[in-house]
Amino acid sequence: MQLANWRLINELLGTVDVALELVDIRDPLSTRSLRFERLAERKGVPVIIIMNKADLVPRRVAEAWKKYFQREGVRAVYISARERLGTRILRKAIKDVIHYTPLTAGIFGVPKVGKSSLINVLKGRHSASTSPYPGHPGYTRKAQLFRIGGDIYLIDTPGLIPPEAVGIEAEIRSVPVDELKNPVATAIKLIKRIAAENPMAFLEAYGIDSTEPDRVLRELALKRGWIYRKDKEPILQESAKAVIRDYLDGRIPFYVMPPRP
Repeated sequence: MQLANWRLINELLGTVDVALELVDIRDPLSTRSLRFERLAERKGVPVIIIMNKADLVPRRVAEAWKKYFQREGVRAVYISARERLGTRILRKAIKDVIHYTPLTAGIFGVPKVGKSSLINVLKGRHSASTSPYPGHPGYTRKAQLFRIGGDIYLIDTPGLIPPEAVGIEAEIRSVPVDELKNPVATAIKLIKRIAAENPMAFLEAYGIDSTEPDRVLRELALKRGWIYRKDKEPILQESAKAVIRDYLDGRIPFYVMPPRP
């Protein structure tokens, strides 16, 4: 994983007219970077928050988050890069903020929020590098400029914003899954958090009728055949990594609602 340092992010902000900050719509606040937004504000660069993965939540949830950011005085739109939905609205939002052309937009975000997927959609062809999980080969290593229609240009920013929220989101997005020091402990925390919002999540995802972390991990390992040959005990490390990956990929139904006004 190539996390950008803040000096580089500051330099990149100096090259764009508008900053597009991608967040995961399932939990926008935990994947948002207030430090990044403050830095952009100091440099006079407007920020549009793009809530990606809208296909993973009901529309009422997406609208609720949009209204939340509007109340906070923050420009925000929701899209699904995977389903190619909302990009026209995004282009309009960029033009509503910047009234001159040509203009350059920069995409910023923490790991696994869909930067490369969005770039591919905006460009209209699959030529930007993509990577299924944080830290695998494919992440951008230097800035690239693409024309995305009319006189709008997009700079694919190298590296990713370091997650700053304290909690499970920062933990699973800070390092590749295979490099987690204790994937079982991490998965247990993630399972508890998911179950608190959606008690049916693991029944829907795996057919496991339980919200108890140890049971979820054991049953998933047995279902997938991840067992030690010698004693036939389940390999919990494998099921733990699977849960984390499935969560990042949106295979486990989960979302949080915005704070009440």
